Amino acid sequence: MSENLLYYGDNLDILRRYVKDETVDLIYLDPPFKSNQDYNVLFAEQDGSRAAAQIKAFEDTWRWDTVAVSAYQQIVESGGRVAEVMQALHSIVGQSDMLAYLTMMAPRLVELRRVLKPTGSIYLHCDPTASHYLKTLLDTIFGPQNYLNEVIWKRTSAHNDPGRWGRVHDSILFYSRQAAAHRWNVVFETYDEKYLAVKYHNEDERGSYRLGDLTGAGTTQGESSQPWKGFNPSTIGRHWAPPKKVISAAIGMDAVAKMSTLEKLNWLDTEGYIY
Repeated sequence: MSENLLYYGDNLDILRRYVKDETVDLIYLDPPFKSNQDYNVLFAEQDGSRAAAQIKAFEDTWRWDTVAVSAYQQIVESGGRVAEVMQALHSIVGQSDMLAYLTMMAPRLVELRRVLKPTGSIYLHCDPTASHYLKTLLDTIFGPQNYLNEVIWKRTSAHNDPGRWGRVHDSILFYSRQAAAHRWNVVFETYDEKYLAVKYHNEDERGSYRLGDLTGAGTTQGESSQPWKGFNPSTIGRHWAPPKKVISAAIGMDAVAKMSTLEKLNWLDTEGYIY
């Protein structure tokens, strides 16, 4: 796939013709559903003026018509897990506009997985109208083990919708090609001074610090729910969750991996990290 190129056309055709296997680092897509708009491709002359012609790329008014029926039959005839899931969705939503939409999405998601690198990630932006069906397709194509997050994007301020809670958010479904291998670049922002003054008001010889909880929600069957220093977190429905980053910064992640939960707590206590 060449860099710095913009392709015009049906993305399914473009993917199949021009994009090689495992060549893409990051995919973001926002496939519209039920916006009831036409989406046009605009062409400009070399001098920058708009050309007289506009080519309608697609209508976001998906219908169960002869085109959708043909596409659905191709998916089913191809066999495999995607075909099975599409047949299951057919039994749930019937021959509907939603099925037409999912029929359009299924082969494109298959191609997007093909072109994604093992270290790559895909973000599918959708609204609650179809997010649950799309997640079923993504689980089938990418594997549920490669689902990483559902990001909630608040797209409008709180308001009332007639007869229901206000519709204020979209979902972004976040998957990787291989969860264990995907590249994750942590992004930090500078703390606001007011935030630092409120949260990091404790100080010792090492500098300012904030207090955190050594436990996490829920109980476990293992050592993390055992008593330590006379306190058993399981009695209040929690378990020990010592911060690995603090310990690994001092002795390395490999050493941390060999430590038990109680050994981590003892290390934190000995080094003066427990308030």
